[in-house]
Amino acid sequence: MYPITYLTDCFDANARARLSTRIGALFGQSPTIVAADGPDPEAFAALTLLDCLRSTESLGEDGHPTITLLNIAPRDGAWPNGVPFCYFWFGRHLVAGTFNPRALALVRRELDVQKVFVTDIREVLAAASWTNLTSAEADRIADTQFRSLWYLPLLAKWIADDRSVPSTPTVVPLTPDEPPTISVIDNFGNCKLDHHPSTAGFALGATLPITHRTPDGTTIVTNVRCYPHLTAVPRNAPGLIPGSSGTGYLELVIRGGSAAKYFDLRPGDSPLHGV
Repeated sequence: MYPITYLTDCFDANARARLSTRIGALFGQSPTIVAADGPDPEAFAALTLLDCLRSTESLGEDGHPTITLLNIAPRDGAWPNGVPFCYFWFGRHLVAGTFNPRALALVRRELDVQKVFVTDIREVLAAASWTNLTSAEADRIADTQFRSLWYLPLLAKWIADDRSVPSTPTVVPLTPDEPPTISVIDNFGNCKLDHHPSTAGFALGATLPITHRTPDGTTIVTNVRCYPHLTAVPRNAPGLIPGSSGTGYLELVIRGGSAAKYFDLRPGDSPLHGV
């Protein structure tokens, strides 16, 4: 059995119940469902997907294959009935999800995932001779609003079972260069950015300008010092450090406090946009 992690922006209680039950019925075990919430779910998904795959490294043994599902669909109206679903392998680990270049941007940049396999739902269902799905069921799956429930688990199961799923190799588009963006704020209030310190002007002992809001809504700039790790930051003081996410991505912290609250920052903000 594969350990399954599902990153999704459909995470209300009803959706979680249905996803858990359907995936449990297919795989014999229910997934860990991770809510991609907040003001920038794509940024959260991009960093979390990268962290999930990197967590399979350096096990000291072969370990077990995993499946990571990703449902972060751009609501841009560019695709009939939504963006298509794709899959790729990272070593023995399968990722299946929406073809969302921004959500895939960090695995492209850091793990060299340049190509994925894009699927067409109707084409896949028509080719799925190994199933007992009726034509009516296939039509319902192809037309449903909740394709991440009805189709994505099937795609993952069939790929994991080495079925002949038709797909089109597709290059993951490069996303425009953007200033370091807060992708995740952890439960301590540490702000995890989506860039390595070396690309953000980080230098030990130097300061970088953090643009943020004050309680009255005024935007100001505070110079924050760079430190090698959290315990080097003075207590109750802000600092910039190489953090635990990505490949040591930059993290804005306050030792003993919440950087997010202190600077009034949230996911999607670019506090280093002037760097």
